[in-house]
Amino acid sequence: PLVHRVYAYVAYRLGEGPDAEDVTSDVFEKALRARASYDPSRGSPEVWLVGIARRAIADWARRLPDETLSPAPTEPPDRGDIAEETARRLTLQAGLAGLSGRDTELLALRYGADLTARQIARLLDWRTNSVEVALHRALRRLRAQLEADDAGEPVRVLPAQDV
Repeated sequence: PLVHRVYAYVAYRLGEGPDAEDVTSDVFEKALRARASYDPSRGSPEVWLVGIARRAIADWARRLPDETLSPAPTEPPDRGDIAEETARRLTLQAGLAGLSGRDTELLALRYGADLTARQIARLLDWRTNSVEVALHRALRRLRAQLEADDAGEPVRVLPAQDV
C-alpha cells in the first residue's frame, strides 16, 4: 500500500511511466538507508515517505533542468470510453499546468498521495487550517482554469507562493 501511495504522488507530479517508477524506487531505497531516522512521533510512515518523495522529485528535476514537470492525474480510468477518459485526463493535465507550483504541489499531496490536510500540514510545517484554505483556493483556481479552457477564454491565474 505504501508503494502505491508514493507512486501515485510521484506520478501525479511527473506523469505515469518510467520516470515516476524510477523516482519511486529511489524513494524506497533512500527510506531503507535512512530507516533509523524515522520518528513515529513526527508523523506516519506515509508522511515520512512523501517527504522523501518530494526531495527525490526535486533532485530529479534538477538533473533535467530543461524539462518541465507536467502533473498527470493517476486515478484509475472508468470502464467507459477510452477516448473520453483520455480527453478528461488531458483537460485536467492542462488545467493543472496553468496553476502555480504551490497549488500543484498541494493538490498532488492531497489527491496524488492521498494525504489528509493534517498530514500535509505536518509535512510542510503549516497549520492544518492554512492547508485547508490553501487547498480550497487551489481547487477554486483549478475550476476557474478548467471552465476558462472549456469556454476558450484565457484565464488569469492568481499567483501563489511556492511550497
